[in-house]
Amino acid sequence: MNGRTVLESFPAGGPRGSWPAEEFAQARRLEGLPAEVVMDLATDMFLVIVRSGDGADAVA
Repeated sequence: MNGRTVLESFPAGGPRGSWPAEEFAQARRLEGLPAEVVMDLATDMFLVIVRSGDGADAVA
């Protein structure tokens, strides 16, 4: 395992001025999850993740 749980993924080519991955991550942080956004270059997607050991169940 790579030590992270992917909560959601978003295409990198979103509409101008829109940051859906960041907005989703912020909503999860407000719920108490230490969510962060990373870029998956292989798929050209933004991933909202929680690193292992942060109390999240594996979702993949």
